[in-house]
Amino acid sequence: MDDSLAALVRQHDPDRFLTVLFAPPVKRDGLLALYAFNHELARAREVATEPTLALIRLQWWREVVEGAVRHHVVATPLKAAIEAGLLSRDDLLAVIEAREIEAQPGIESLTEWRTYVLAGAGGLSVAAARALNAPDPEAVRPLGAAYGVAGLLRSWRLLAAQGRCLLPVDLLAEQGLSMEAAIAAPEAPAVHTVLARLAEEGRAFLRQGTNTTLRGGAVAAALPAVLARRDLARWPRRAPPHRGIGDRLAVVVAGVRGRL
Repeated sequence: MDDSLAALVRQHDPDRFLTVLFAPPVKRDGLLALYAFNHELARAREVATEPTLALIRLQWWREVVEGAVRHHVVATPLKAAIEAGLLSRDDLLAVIEAREIEAQPGIESLTEWRTYVLAGAGGLSVAAARALNAPDPEAVRPLGAAYGVAGLLRSWRLLAAQGRCLLPVDLLAEQGLSMEAAIAAPEAPAVHTVLARLAEEGRAFLRQGTNTTLRGGAVAAALPAVLARRDLARWPRRAPPHRGIGDRLAVVVAGVRGRL
């Protein structure tokens, strides 16, 4: 296992790091490169002072995926994983495209928001499933989307503190809210109503993936859904800042059994 990639993913994406341990050893570096790549895409908007700068960062990663040589702790192993056939260029480019909406003024509708979640977090799971030779990688898309929804619910207050809002504008408007109002009062009852609607969307994604069957190490691509199920079941209780033993154990049990 690539130690530098493992350290990066373990620090910034501990949920997915745990799932990598249930993949076949020969596939783990490819998954680590995928999840480190996803972290870099998330940072594109987090660290940019202007949306245009975020788009420039995303374009840099698009060029890496398309074959440009970049000497970088993540870009180098990512390119190697693509060239080895572990990761699909098309899958990665689709995830980058999904992230572009984060640099826009807002997500205008629930329909656009669903597309974003399915293409972003869902697309990442598809890329992982394809790397693990799952017979039907697309089957895990709703499971990955459910994890993305749970992640948004967990991180909403942090996003608001950063002055960011990834809630659909039309749902906010139904509650008489603008994005600015939601950011200013992230705990307001009206904001809670919008989050509750999105939690239901996450549960719907989980139901879509209920009958997904993944054999052997391919189950590692779907294991984040174990955490999504737990997060969505306990919402709207405030999520703990760090995963507890119960969450980790649930992933371990599912990984050992080879099914969700």
